Amino acid sequence: MKILFFGPNGSGKGTQGAIVKEKYGIPHIETGVIFRENISQGTELGKEAKAYIDRGELVPDSITVPMILARLKEDDCKNGWLLDGFPRNLAQAQELNKALKEEGIDLDIVIEVVLDRQIAKNRIMGRRLCVNDNNHPNNIYIDAIKPDGDKCRVCGGELKTRSDDQEEAIDQRHNIYYDTETGTMAAINFFKELSKENGGVPRIIEIDGRPGVKEVSAELMGKLEA
Repeated sequence: MKILFFGPNGSGKGTQGAIVKEKYGIPHIETGVIFRENISQGTELGKEAKAYIDRGELVPDSITVPMILARLKEDDCKNGWLLDGFPRNLAQAQELNKALKEEGIDLDIVIEVVLDRQIAKNRIMGRRLCVNDNNHPNNIYIDAIKPDGDKCRVCGGELKTRSDDQEEAIDQRHNIYYDTETGTMAAINFFKELSKENGGVPRIIEIDGRPGVKEVSAELMGKLEA
């Protein structure tokens, strides 16, 4: 089961990816981790990537795609994988698809967590961290985990906002994701068109990201096992 996983920041994609990983025993591969591993291990691609990062530049796809392919060919990926966080745009989708074809790797499933942009933004802006325990979920926009006033709903501890949950940063990430011309949505649409042309391969699974984690997970598992 070889899966591409898409969803905007705030959709709970990371949580669902971890559930799929656990259920099917396949690695949950995130591009950020691949970069860090290549750089820390001093691989040739890692050295090239680091040079761009040190200059404050984006790592080009000519380095990123081979790095991802190398990871997908490792032993733990023999029975499948779930790739999360790549491709982020249409050009990367086209490059990844071409590279997979050349390597004879079939993409089985594309999962998209569908969520309205404003809801996704509210969820991120509404997150609050408990100073006692980061694993105590609190969100002012989600009824099930709403804080107790300005205190943690679990332990009554002080709450703070995450440093990366600033509005400008969220808008930047979402501008890329929701862009249907060249951004992530364009990449998703590319795979949807590919599926139509290839008789339903890869299989496209759309999940409603609005309900709670358990409900979203139940829908996802139901569709994966259908």
